[in-house]
Amino acid sequence: MPRDGDTRHGVFPEADREIYAAAGFGRAAGLGTRPAILVIDVQYRTVGDAPLPVLESIARYYRTSCGEYGWRAIPGIAAVITAARASGCPVLYPHVAPKTSSDAGRTGQKIPSLMDVPETGYRFVEEVAPGPGDILIPKRHPSAFFGTPLISYLVDLGVDTVLLTGCTTSGCVRATATDAFAYNLRCGVIKEAVYDRSPTSHALNLFEINAKYADVVPAEEAIRYLAHTAARRQAAGERAEGVPLQAVVPQRAEK
Repeated sequence: MPRDGDTRHGVFPEADREIYAAAGFGRAAGLGTRPAILVIDVQYRTVGDAPLPVLESIARYYRTSCGEYGWRAIPGIAAVITAARASGCPVLYPHVAPKTSSDAGRTGQKIPSLMDVPETGYRFVEEVAPGPGDILIPKRHPSAFFGTPLISYLVDLGVDTVLLTGCTTSGCVRATATDAFAYNLRCGVIKEAVYDRSPTSHALNLFEINAKYADVVPAEEAIRYLAHTAARRQAAGERAEGVPLQAVVPQRAEK
């Protein structure tokens, strides 16, 4: 089977995997030549103010917290951001904008707890906070594309590939991957750099995303890809050229 994120240990039954394979899902699409990093919703509202088991974090900090599962992803996100900045790759921060009563809509009806996050919850997690030159994209819906200027920035930057980090795997990451696919962008979801409040939902959605919309790639491969794009840009004297992932790292054989 193609790589599919953290979907081992029977989370996605082998019989279902066989169905997907027979239907032709899960083919690696590869990455393009002009990447950008999206750091999606990595705010204290999604991890809590300090690492705690998820239920404790929900009780103590924010009902929207993913607790320890979010904190486990922070080092991977930080490593990808560091590599991106070193390579000259654009880093954009789609993030949840503070909500007012006028923003409630169906969100407020379906998930009222999303409307009750205090102002402190909207701060960026310090370890992965935006830096000079990074682009902030406030959003009010799951997809980083819906109702935001994100696609305009990507067009202006000449981006053909987005690498997704952040949360939640089943919500805003998946919605963003789906829209990136619809815009005909190449898309990678970095396995160690995305998180969710439910490990089961996280694993199943990584499998689904990899099957249909994006390539789920390990952080090590993504970092190597970014480093290689920097070397190629320097050699060619170009501002935003890279190479496909397949040219950087060997593809793992299907099992």
